[in-house]
Amino acid sequence: MVVRMGAARLAWSVWGLCVVLTAVALVLFVINGHARPAGSYGSLDAVVDVAILGFPTVGAVITARQPDNAIGWLFLATGLGNTLAQALLEYGAYALLHAPGTLPGGAWAALIADAVIWPAVAATSLLVFVLFPTGHVPSRRWRWLVWAVALDVAAYVVGTVLAPGELHYFPVSNPFPVSSSVMSGVGDVAAPALSVGLILGLVALAVRFRRSRGVERLQISWMFYLGALLIGSIPVTTALSFTDLHVGGIPVSELAFAVLLLAIPWAVGVAILRYRLYDIDVVINRTLVYGALSVTLGAAYVGSVLLLQLVLSPVTQGSGLAVAVSTLLVAGLFRPVRSRIQAMVDRRFFRRRYDAARTLEAFGARLREQLDLDALGTDLQAVVRDTMQPAHVTLWLRKADR
Repeated sequence: MVVRMGAARLAWSVWGLCVVLTAVALVLFVINGHARPAGSYGSLDAVVDVAILGFPTVGAVITARQPDNAIGWLFLATGLGNTLAQALLEYGAYALLHAPGTLPGGAWAALIADAVIWPAVAATSLLVFVLFPTGHVPSRRWRWLVWAVALDVAAYVVGTVLAPGELHYFPVSNPFPVSSSVMSGVGDVAAPALSVGLILGLVALAVRFRRSRGVERLQISWMFYLGALLIGSIPVTTALSFTDLHVGGIPVSELAFAVLLLAIPWAVGVAILRYRLYDIDVVINRTLVYGALSVTLGAAYVGSVLLLQLVLSPVTQGSGLAVAVSTLLVAGLFRPVRSRIQAMVDRRFFRRRYDAARTLEAFGARLREQLDLDALGTDLQAVVRDTMQPAHVTLWLRKADR
């Protein structure tokens, strides 16, 4: 209990430090205005700064409840590294771009941020797959991968800090260079090595899934769902990047990226803490149904607008009528299309649920016609066995009072 309380205090202290660093980054972001580091996403930087707080928040909750789970500490380290890097980047932007010479150490701040920001995300992405959900490797044979990741991150940091030349985010030279071709090549080798490690991490998760049963299998299902969601979002965000849609001055594609970034720690936290864990089938079902529904109705809307504009162009000069009619058409299609897609998804991916629904429908039809109580009782027990699959079924009927 004492160890757990101490771990909780330390975890929430790290979380508080992350919040302070984020606040510093946001204040400097406002002050710096248009003086942004190279590769900046403008106003999205502030959104990402806040979204990154999801990592230390979930990490603190996991650590407070399961201090022996390494994923909690890993998320805390990720949050601390990223919030520190964001604060240092904003400090560097102020000292080197917004008001050069007014604050000391701008180049050093930029150098540390350059060395920390990438491995904090990449290493976490890899190790989460290896350690999820228990916080331990699937077996001893996978320990070497954890050590390899640690050495690779250390090599990247050392190579970045000591490599001569211009820094990545600012047009200044490395203030602490070592004139060596070896140092210049270390970072170039370390980054691709982590990509290979990510593939091995996915293999480790697949091996764990094959061996898992019960709760652990459901937990890993959450990770697979998250991975599928992230992969499926790539074409969507890519398509949105070609549009001019904005929310509060932020492009919708960039805002979607920030939301997905925030979803990663929360999905992992839900799985590890087992909060509504058994709803994974419902979540996947709803995602498939409403994802397909959105694509179908969106295509119907665009197609109907274009078709009606073509047909009505001799009569009306504007597109208002076509848009209004298309909107009414899509609204009318919503319920029947959703029901049809729901039935297709259940039949294809959730066969047990589909069969159960069919069984209940058939039982309801027989119930309206069946008059024999014994036959009705037999039917009822058969329906319970087929739909609920219990270990044992007993039907008790109260005798009518005479």
